[in-house]
Amino acid sequence: MDTLKGFKTIAGVAIFMVALQLLNVATGYSLIAFGLVPRTLQGLVGIITSPFLHGSFAHLSTNLIAFLILGTLVIAEGLSRFVVVSAIIILLGGTLVWLFGFAGVHIGASGWVFGLWAYLLSRAWFQRSWSNLITASVVALLYGGLIFGFFPRQGMSFEGHIFGAIAGFIAAKVLLSTPRSRFNAAR
Repeated sequence: MDTLKGFKTIAGVAIFMVALQLLNVATGYSLIAFGLVPRTLQGLVGIITSPFLHGSFAHLSTNLIAFLILGTLVIAEGLSRFVVVSAIIILLGGTLVWLFGFAGVHIGASGWVFGLWAYLLSRAWFQRSWSNLITASVVALLYGGLIFGFFPRQGMSFEGHIFGAIAGFIAAKVLLSTPRSRFNAAR
């Protein structure tokens, strides 16, 4: 895949998030109504929409920088891989938040970011190569502080972070692990 095309895709998603935030601000944050609200019928739509909605420009910029970098590292494997990994993270992570998250409105791309982060780290385990190991090392070095996002804090959906990371790991497991034959397992 052409690297420029992949970056354009990531940039397009980022521009969409910025445009959505501008619309959200212009409408008095009315789009927050499309956030994920656990265990409510209304909140089901938020499984898909919540990663694109943010509570402020500061919230958006925090997620956007990490999304641009981590998303670019995933899309280097191909657009279809990025789409499938993102779909697993958004749908599975969002469903887990819907099922087990604390009451309130959950919004933001941080669950997606944590999923991309976990996917890239897990990729080094499931597809052992120097390039994956180097990428995982850089990701761990630059974004190792994300681990603190797993701890509860007021006004932050740590459940989104945890379930996004779990979904990223599962995406790597499903997409990258190769089943071991009985012969190889017996050795």
